[in-house]
Amino acid sequence: MKMYTMLTILLVCLLFASTASAIMAEPMEAIKGPINDVITILNDPVYKEPDLVEAQRDKIWETVRTIFDFEEMSKRTLARNWRSFSPAEKTEFTRVFSRFLGNTYMDKIQGEFHNEKIVFVSQEIAKEKYALVKTQIVRETLEIPVDYKLIKSNDQWKVYDVSVEGVSLVKNYRSQFEKILQKEKPAQLIEKLSEKLKNQD
Repeated sequence: MKMYTMLTILLVCLLFASTASAIMAEPMEAIKGPINDVITILNDPVYKEPDLVEAQRDKIWETVRTIFDFEEMSKRTLARNWRSFSPAEKTEFTRVFSRFLGNTYMDKIQGEFHNEKIVFVSQEIAKEKYALVKTQIVRETLEIPVDYKLIKSNDQWKVYDVSVEGVSLVKNYRSQFEKILQKEKPAQLIEKLSEKLKNQD
């Protein structure tokens, strides 16, 4: 599955979530508020004007980004290579990578809404710090498993990886970045990602 499709499904999950149980434990509850906020933005008639599409996009991203721990996601994506990045490079990579991910699927979120039903299947909490929330996207007769990995930091649950049909976002980009870093330095990877980001804008 292509990464942009994976990311689209990811945000659809966040936007149209419904629980299998009326009672939600803490990791699931952590994304409920942002979900409602994004739906409110999408339904706001103020943004129906064509010249306000970009403003709506920015507002959605501002809300969605609160669900994720992009530093943790960046660290796990780079794996052992994270140690070779200077503090400044870590900060810049996290900034560029998070924005790149946002741009990858934001257009689709604004333009592609369906009547999928998202069911929370189960959740597991390990060592009081990590959680795995399993969900399914139900579209007619199709059921697509989507798993969220969360980490608790400063008493807040944040998503650091998403797997769609067993394909991990972190592992997908890890393999891509690993190939680049075998030949080039961290600064070159950041530069390449920045160029892709410019082409998206």
